Amino acid sequence: MNRPHIDFEFIAPYTNVSKMKTLSLKGTHNVKKPRIVIAVAVLISLIAGCSKKTDESKNQSQQQNAAPAGAANVTTVAGVHWTVPQGWEAQGERPMRAATYTVPSPKEGIKAGECGVFYFGNGQGGTVEDNLNRWISQFERGGKHEFSSRQVNGMKVTTITISGSYLSPAGPNMESQGKEDNYRLLGAIVEAPQGLVFFKFVGPAETVQTHQPDFDGLVNSIAKD
Repeated sequence: MNRPHIDFEFIAPYTNVSKMKTLSLKGTHNVKKPRIVIAVAVLISLIAGCSKKTDESKNQSQQQNAAPAGAANVTTVAGVHWTVPQGWEAQGERPMRAATYTVPSPKEGIKAGECGVFYFGNGQGGTVEDNLNRWISQFERGGKHEFSSRQVNGMKVTTITISGSYLSPAGPNMESQGKEDNYRLLGAIVEAPQGLVFFKFVGPAETVQTHQPDFDGLVNSIAKD
């Protein structure tokens, strides 16, 4: 019987380091290349890890500093600031106003309201009484009105409520743009550190009544910077 022929190749272990260096692959001239490649790979890994940690820290910082979703904004003028009720949308800049907010309608078929904030400078814009009378005159025959005053965070605040037919004054001369029946105005005049600040919320009676707690909350949030 013929036995199959099997070739064996025996590779003896090398114990001589200098001889082991001669076993480099063909075309490889520097035995330190694998170590360099490993070192570069480790360096890239470390850089990527540091970058990731930096991004994570940055994101955590942004999340901590960012206001929660739907949170109200804070506005400041004349040395005071206040919190804007949620759902009130800030409008763009308008003449003679520090801020203007659109107050949403409570239901379909009812107009939205508007809250304007006015600041004319320290000692400007007339007295508290002048402005109360001005708001009253913006309603037909003065409407039905009542006012009161109280302290809010160490400042005197005078408030007024007016109901009736609103004459919709506008323009430089505040001329009537047409009569709006069943309207209501909530006003607040704050004696701020740098002068009077005027808050005027006006709209259909139902809209104003619905958002009166929001307006009261805004007024109660007014505080010195």
